[in-house]
Amino acid sequence: MSNDGLIDKRYQDSKVDWNTVSEKFLEDIKSGKSTNEVRALLYNTSIEELEKNLKSDEQKLAFWINIYNAYIQVILSENPKKYEDRQSFFKEEQLPIAGEMVSFAKIEHGIIRKSQWELGLGYVRKWFPDDFERKLRVENTDYRIHFALNCGAKDCPPVAIYTPKRLEEQLKENTKNYLKKTSTYNAKDKEVKVTSLFNWFRGDFGGKDGVLDILNQQKIIPTTNGIDIDYKNYDWTLDLDNWTTL
Repeated sequence: MSNDGLIDKRYQDSKVDWNTVSEKFLEDIKSGKSTNEVRALLYNTSIEELEKNLKSDEQKLAFWINIYNAYIQVILSENPKKYEDRQSFFKEEQLPIAGEMVSFAKIEHGIIRKSQWELGLGYVRKWFPDDFERKLRVENTDYRIHFALNCGAKDCPPVAIYTPKRLEEQLKENTKNYLKKTSTYNAKDKEVKVTSLFNWFRGDFGGKDGVLDILNQQKIIPTTNGIDIDYKNYDWTLDLDNWTTL
């Protein structure tokens, strides 16, 4: 069902459903429509309004994954040269949300990963997160977000439109699909080649043992004993036409 017309009505009623807004953001991008209305709405709200509306982790994760993925599409479609310096790109405060300019790094590491230091491999929390993070971040982290966030690269997971009610089902499905696509097990050598995401955020997955457990649960490896892990090179080629339906 299309969300056209819902934003205007809810904005006038001062009862904006922010998950609906995030879904419409991606729907408009996918259908080639203007996203100006949604982007203005996101900028003109407040931290307090988002905090009040996004109460559960399901609401927060669905909203922020959609917003992250949508702004990747918008900004890199408008200016693909930004991707030439990816380190600066992700740290740049360029997303107008709740009266502030926010970076992709803040959404990913501050809100979705609950104030993790981005270079800490998933083992080091930030000491002094700001109000934006503390008020809007999740209560409990979920490693499967790494298979939902799309940073614009060819090896990124595909973009889906996430909803709070179906979030568990959607994360489960996308994780299964992504790991099946990116993992290769060599039974002779007892070696599994996997996405570098497992290496960059190893603490989020519970270290090497946690990675092996996940791969075993997904039936990619037959056992967790005696298996070597090899991390594949990540293909950073820009690819914005990578959508899926969950």
